[in-house]
Amino acid sequence: MNILGIESSSLVASVAIVTDQVVTAEYTVNFKKTHSQTLLPMLDEIVTMVDFDLDTIDAIAVSAGPGSFTGLRIGSATGKGLGLALHKPLVSVPTVDAMAYNLYGCTSIVCPIMDARRDQVYTGIYDNRDGFSVIKESCAMDVKDLIRELNQTGETVIFLGDGVPVYKKQIEELMTVPFSFAPAHLNRQRGAAVAALGSLYYEDGRIVEAAEHAPDYLRKPQAEREREEQEAKGELHGS
Repeated sequence: MNILGIESSSLVASVAIVTDQVVTAEYTVNFKKTHSQTLLPMLDEIVTMVDFDLDTIDAIAVSAGPGSFTGLRIGSATGKGLGLALHKPLVSVPTVDAMAYNLYGCTSIVCPIMDARRDQVYTGIYDNRDGFSVIKESCAMDVKDLIRELNQTGETVIFLGDGVPVYKKQIEELMTVPFSFAPAHLNRQRGAAVAALGSLYYEDGRIVEAAEHAPDYLRKPQAEREREEQEAKGELHGS
C-alpha cells in the first residue's frame, strides 16, 4: 500500500510517501515560508528522488486540523487537487493524532500541545503502550485545565509540539505527576506520521472523495472571534 502524507498545520511543511509501513521518502521543513511555496516543490523533489509514480498511491492522507487556518487550507487544497487529478481518495488525519503517533510505543501518556494563543492549546491525550489509543480526542482548551486533567490521571506524561516552548514554564510549575518533553526529532509534525497513521485509517475505511474533504479547524479564526466579541460588547452597551 502506498500512502502520500501532507502536513501543513503549523510552521512545519512536510510531505512523505509510506509504502507498506515503510517510509520511502520524506521532506520536512520547519521554517517561515508560505506552504503554497513549499509543498508542491517538496513533493516533486521526493517523487523525482525515488523515481515514484504518483498514480500508484492508494490514498492521500492530509493533516486535517486543528492548526493554522492558512496552513490547513493550503494543505487541504493541495490534497484535494492531487486527489481529483489522480482520482484518489483522501484520508483526514487529525493533526494531534499524527503528532502522538510519532511516539508510538512510548510508555508514558502522550500529550501533543499546539499553541492556540490566549493561554489555550490544541491538544489530545493518547496511550501508545498497547497500540494507538485515543484517551481524549483533539480539542482546544485552557492549558491550566489540561495540566489539571493530566495530573488527575496519575500517569507519567510526555509533551510535544510548538506549545511546549510557549507553556513550558507553566508545565514545570503546575505538573504534579512525572513528565518529560519529546526530543528534537520527534517533537513536531511529520508527513511520515500522517501517512503512516493514514494508512491505518485507510484500512479502517475512513476515506472520503477528494471533493468532500474539509479541514477541521475546531474553532473560528481569531479575527472572526475578535469581531464577534466587539459586536457583543456593542450590543451590551447599546442595551
